[in-house]
Amino acid sequence: MIEPAKCRVALLAGGTSGEREISLASGVGAGAALREAGFLVTELDPARHADLAQLLEGSFDVAFLCLHGKGGEDGALQGFLETIGLPYTGPGVWSSATAMNKAQSKLFYQRAGIPTAPFQYLQKGEPYSVDEIAQVMGGTCVVKPATEGSALGIYIVEGVEAIAEAIEKVFEIDELVVVEKYISGTELTVAVLGNDQPFALPVIEIVPKAEFYDFDSKYAPGGSQHNCPAPLSEKLTEQVMQAAVNAHKALHCSGVSRSDFILDGEGIPWILETNTIPGMTATSLLPDAARAAGISFPELCTKLIEYAFEDAR
Repeated sequence: MIEPAKCRVALLAGGTSGEREISLASGVGAGAALREAGFLVTELDPARHADLAQLLEGSFDVAFLCLHGKGGEDGALQGFLETIGLPYTGPGVWSSATAMNKAQSKLFYQRAGIPTAPFQYLQKGEPYSVDEIAQVMGGTCVVKPATEGSALGIYIVEGVEAIAEAIEKVFEIDELVVVEKYISGTELTVAVLGNDQPFALPVIEIVPKAEFYDFDSKYAPGGSQHNCPAPLSEKLTEQVMQAAVNAHKALHCSGVSRSDFILDGEGIPWILETNTIPGMTATSLLPDAARAAGISFPELCTKLIEYAFEDAR
């Protein structure tokens, strides 16, 4: 059992990715919850070398990660923490890197039998046929960067010209592009907690004000409505929760993950992606789901640290 008053937590937020501001906001939210739980918290920003040097001094017991995007959610920092022997919250190096790459993760979803939309994987500088893509995807498709999060650079487009333009725009922010078949339906998300025996938190239905759950819908106040638990039948609820647990296992996640789905008109939940460091802002989905399960924000943060120590052992 953890004694928070004796546990020195390095809260890592900020970083250098395009999601820096959201990461800092997550850090503020998690920091308040950790202090309410009684932990000794020091905020550090990996964008500053002096802050990274503090981690090397051995004055912390655990790192609490609130980093989103490249350099924080992709396994890079996790590798550094493993090298210096500091336990950290969330999935490990391989899981983080694999989940961050939307094309790579799809291969593991398919292997685990989790429905995921047909897709093509494009690399900058290599040839591709937009006509072929449009034919395979049925005209309407989603174009997105393979290794960015927070719905940065996502386009829902129809027709050859629009697809070509979207691909070129995404190549401006990422060298790897995923083009997948557009599936219309209800947007759902499911958080999963645990290591060897992971369990799903209540399903959340996301009702964005925009066309889809884009950056503003995720983070702007009033950008979306979260219905938790989602208004689904008991059978569908169990199906979606099991799919999230299966994704957590397929990517060998530990501690926490949150998978996003589209539930189509036939009741099939299609997985979109798995987040290994879910947001911790006031409007974030993980704390919402935890509250619906009777887990307060401080209790949630405490659980994540307990899982970190358990995984390190």
